[in-house]
Amino acid sequence: MAYTSINKPEDYFKVTLYSGDNTNGRTITTGHANDWLWLKPRNEDFSFRWYDSIRGAGKRLLPDSAVAETTVTDEIKSFTSTGFTTDSGFNVTGDNYVVWSWVGGTTGSGTTTGSGTGKSYNYDVNTTSGFSIVKYTGNGTAGHTIPHHLGAAPTVVHIYGLENNESIQTNHPGLANDKFIQLSDTTAELSQGTYNMFNSTKPSSTVVTLGDRAHVNTNDETYIMYSFAPKQGFSKFGSYTGNNSANGNFIYTGFRPAWVMIKDKSSGQSWHIADHLRDTGNPRIGDLAANDAWSESTTTTNRGSTPIDFLSNGFKIRSDTSGINGTGNHIYFAFAEFPFVSSSGTPITAG
Repeated sequence: MAYTSINKPEDYFKVTLYSGDNTNGRTITTGHANDWLWLKPRNEDFSFRWYDSIRGAGKRLLPDSAVAETTVTDEIKSFTSTGFTTDSGFNVTGDNYVVWSWVGGTTGSGTTTGSGTGKSYNYDVNTTSGFSIVKYTGNGTAGHTIPHHLGAAPTVVHIYGLENNESIQTNHPGLANDKFIQLSDTTAELSQGTYNMFNSTKPSSTVVTLGDRAHVNTNDETYIMYSFAPKQGFSKFGSYTGNNSANGNFIYTGFRPAWVMIKDKSSGQSWHIADHLRDTGNPRIGDLAANDAWSESTTTTNRGSTPIDFLSNGFKIRSDTSGINGTGNHIYFAFAEFPFVSSSGTPITAG
């Protein structure tokens, strides 16, 4: 049975929906402090926005475009203890928005380690949920190591250069040591030997090791790093081989998913995302793509639609589309709505 230390996952990750009303200074309630936000208008061809508490409200990243950080004044105005405030730039009448939010907790600063000159960094970490944000300065030397403060090895790492227009670099347990992949585009997994992003080294329990590529480690340029260590009953990151059938694989997670992202690592496919609120019944067909500005799919025949069943202990693929169920290998990222079994060993039947 799958036990967990997190009986209420929404205290650490939550999906929130709201409709725009064009009010400046509107407060959106997610129910917790928000340390990393993904936001998008569901009905518009409009890029996702990334905001986080380390860089501060008003500091915007666009994951599908991978452009440098920009300062804006009419989107996220401030973070609150239970949500955030927004102006009309992200509160347009007639638009329906989705927010995916992760919670940090403990903040601090330090000096990076490993090869080359040590540089400054700041962090925000939640060891209970296995999530950390680190803003660091590169030193241009392969073997530069960035402390993540999770107390366990993160299996997922996303790195975004704040001063350059480079793709987002991702490490994942479904990739070999000599491979990495780019979240901001459809490119298949790439070789560390050609593009030295993570120095062919998986993260340890203390640090993430960088190569000397400009995307992750230019001397005196700044980067933001989002890392996740899997937590039983709350998060899971893995891989599966597709069967190219509408009766696809069942993937065991140990929880009922709230959010799943899937990428075919071997071909030029999008990063497909489903959640439990945009579609409240199976199959979940309200697909969005991390690497694309497209609007939400509403039927199984729409672009990018990737039907998935969310079950009490995992998810099942319900499509033969190549993006989530071609015959190649697919990586996935999943966060819980409910654990399959509570910390006391009691099966949870909610939902």
